[in-house]
Amino acid sequence: MFPYDDKLLAALEATPQSVDDVIRTMQAIDAICSDGDGLKWFNWLYLGVTRAVGARVAAGGFQDPAWMAVLDVQFAELYFGALGSALSGGAPPECWQVLWQRRDWVALGRIQFALAGINAHINHDLPIAIVRTGAAPVRGDAHYEDYTALNSTLSSLVDTAKTTLHVRLLGDLLPPVSHLEDALAAFSVTAAREAAWNQAEILWMLRDLPELSARTLSTLDGMTALIGKTLLAPVV
Repeated sequence: MFPYDDKLLAALEATPQSVDDVIRTMQAIDAICSDGDGLKWFNWLYLGVTRAVGARVAAGGFQDPAWMAVLDVQFAELYFGALGSALSGGAPPECWQVLWQRRDWVALGRIQFALAGINAHINHDLPIAIVRTGAAPVRGDAHYEDYTALNSTLSSLVDTAKTTLHVRLLGDLLPPVSHLEDALAAFSVTAAREAAWNQAEILWMLRDLPELSARTLSTLDGMTALIGKTLLAPVV
């Protein structure tokens, strides 16, 4: 879709082993993408989030910083995997495909791409990433407390993005439109992350039931894709 997509694919070749690796890959994506690419603005927001997580891990700001670092890497790999699949002609989850197919829709606002990416990543990918850490998700334990301790930081970053990115893809001001304002007002990182933890608990219980697990993920993907389409309704 963009002439530099082969460079994006090359930037995804190395599998990240640490939070610093994740940040370097996101920095590479940011440097490659033009301002007219919707991918840039989700990646921009996610890079800010990952830097905040990395700083807190380095400062020992979690009860189990090693687990939080593993979660961060597992989480990012799902984003990189979905992007790499799309760029190489594969079949990424539908919730991601919604965003990839609209990367060049100039009638959309930058904040729409940022939130559509957050929607796909939290509502679909985060439960998978939690399970992939290898530790059972238990509400109220140290991992859950570390997980929820990030909510205020992430909410603050998203609130800042709602103002900073409230322009069209190519940079001109968005007109006042009720459907976008309503979507922005309704989006809650804390609620989305709480729902993701709930889904992770379900997926953990379904580990020995692969067919049911697959159907559950398919349903989750479809519902997340529907939200993404709503978030990416053109601004006219």
